[in-house]
Amino acid sequence: MSFAGLAPRRLVQLGALTLLSALFVAQLIGALLPSAPLLAVAGAGGLALDTALQYKQPGLLSALSKVRFDVTVRQLLRDALLLIGLLRLDEVGRGAQAAATVLLLGGYLTHFACQAAAVLVRRTRSLPVVTRNIDASALRLSTAPPRILSRRPGHRLLAFSVPATLGLAVSALGGEGLGAVLGTALSLALLLGGTAFLATWLLPKKRAVDERRVMEWIDAWLADYQPKVAMYFSGGASSAYQANMWLSTLAGLDKPLIVLRERFMVQKIDATDVPVICYPKVATMFSLENSTLKMMLHPANSGKTSQVLRIPTVKHAFINHGESDKLSSCNPYAKAYDEVWVAGPAARERYALADVGVEDKDIVEVGRPQLTPIRPYAGPPTGTYTTVLYAPTWEGWDGNPGNTSVVLAGENLVRRLLADEGVRLLYKPHPMTGSVDPRAGAANERIMAMIREANTRRTGERPGPEAAAELTRRTTALDELTSTSFRNSADEMERMLLQGAPDGSRDAAILAATAEWERAYWASFPEWEHQIITGPRPAIFACFNVADLLISDVSSVVSDWLSSEKPYAVANTSGLTEQEFREGFPTVRAATLLSPGAEEIPELLAAVREPARDGLGAERAALKEHLLGPAEPPSMVRFRAAVDALSARADERRVRMVGRLDEGAPSGDPELVDEPAESEHGENGSGAEDGSDTAHSLSAEPPNAEDTVTA
Repeated sequence: MSFAGLAPRRLVQLGALTLLSALFVAQLIGALLPSAPLLAVAGAGGLALDTALQYKQPGLLSALSKVRFDVTVRQLLRDALLLIGLLRLDEVGRGAQAAATVLLLGGYLTHFACQAAAVLVRRTRSLPVVTRNIDASALRLSTAPPRILSRRPGHRLLAFSVPATLGLAVSALGGEGLGAVLGTALSLALLLGGTAFLATWLLPKKRAVDERRVMEWIDAWLADYQPKVAMYFSGGASSAYQANMWLSTLAGLDKPLIVLRERFMVQKIDATDVPVICYPKVATMFSLENSTLKMMLHPANSGKTSQVLRIPTVKHAFINHGESDKLSSCNPYAKAYDEVWVAGPAARERYALADVGVEDKDIVEVGRPQLTPIRPYAGPPTGTYTTVLYAPTWEGWDGNPGNTSVVLAGENLVRRLLADEGVRLLYKPHPMTGSVDPRAGAANERIMAMIREANTRRTGERPGPEAAAELTRRTTALDELTSTSFRNSADEMERMLLQGAPDGSRDAAILAATAEWERAYWASFPEWEHQIITGPRPAIFACFNVADLLISDVSSVVSDWLSSEKPYAVANTSGLTEQEFREGFPTVRAATLLSPGAEEIPELLAAVREPARDGLGAERAALKEHLLGPAEPPSMVRFRAAVDALSARADERRVRMVGRLDEGAPSGDPELVDEPAESEHGENGSGAEDGSDTAHSLSAEPPNAEDTVTA
């Protein structure tokens, strides 16, 4: 067998498995010979290696669990071999052997009892709703038990088995039974103590109120807070950015609320003062029907969206999480909403051309409120360097080679940019680059290597240590404001306890701290140094503000950049002619098109540096209005007006319904008969216990719209 093609990580994992197996074999040989040194060293070594792998390579041990060789089986085998070895060593008395065996069995029984207690504790600490930014002290919440007791059975067994294993090993080496008895007794005592301590979380003092009282509490909070507009979001862990990009806009509305469906998503939402409620089950979510909520904003589609659309008292608007010329920006699922809110006329035309069932009367142009931080064009670069932002999108799900320029043009683009001594390159790839097409991931790695190598050829003055110290201070201050992390043992109940109602000043403080951090970040690097930006900071808009030129693909990044009216270029790797490409993708109408070979780069840079050679300025201004709508009134004003208008429609419906009830509408009136939220077949009438709605969903798993590079 050849190991030349294996990655270093795979070699380490293979070596660990081989060593673990070898230690079991050595322990077996030591027990059968018997050989006390071999038995003791192999047993203790196996426990040490298993413990290390629990922390360093949990995925590797998960693979062993799939073949039923989990941590309990491994530890039981180690202990059994040690006991067999002791029985074959005549020096150890039979009484000590019997006592150690009984104590060891008692330890395993206690371990299983502790696991049963852990299951009960977790169930009592799983509430029907999860909240953030809401004072939940009335629910009698408590801090979580130690994670090693409640959620880490493997870690617990190994840690508490250390005295027993060492005691058995000492007895094997010394030929006496006292060590085995003391070691197994200490392990049993630790397990008994841990189990008793964990069981205290089942006492009334540490238990939250029951589900009925929790729902009464959340209903009372809703009645007191009186929300008017909510953002509804459901999705996977990597999709949280789709909701986070709307937080600043949502915070500017009256009585906003965030409604989530997945428990883990509560901590994925960035720091904000807006109250957050997660309804994991559809049956509990329908309590919103009796609240003052008038409308919901939807930044993405999901299978669970159909569930909330069944609440008749609430109006729904699809706001998307980015617009581009891709087909995903005119998803047929959008016709399920009362209104579709878009940035400008271009999106209206896109829906008309797509002919997916969205009527023109249901489309509302609101602009892009998030673009306010983007500074407008202030003329050509005045310093030594022209800053170029290369922000390609990812490869997408459909395998279209024109989705991303990284594979076919990325290296050529970067090579030509780096060849210009007057260019400072900022490279910010989409975070999902390479997630579908390995070629994109490989090209991305080569591009970053090229940029790092180019930096080694540049020299010049660097900022002093005070610049780095200032960045550290600003980073610490911003992290303190935005952090949603907790101690490792914290569970959702403890996080609810600690994330109570804010004082209302955090959003403004985060905005100010972010601006200070961005100034410190750019000041900490020399102006000549190329940058690779792959983390959430600096955000894409911060990169916009320091860049003189954008090079990207057909994506919402281009639409957002146009708000600045700065020059931009788009790579055409689709195989279409220039005319076909411009006709098919209106957002590139005011762009310089780049071929896969990127031969146009020198002329493009010249036009950026000398505006007289830039013939696309007027076209960019016109395209900006076509894509994003007029500058006046401001986008946020239009957005609020759209919220008020749709909320008024919700109020009008409520009035009509009350009037019909007063008039004695017939029981069969379809407008008065709502679909039941729960039936004898399950929470939603479909038999799905997890809250999914298969019988009434409008789409099984509609794809999300445009994915963009965001902070």
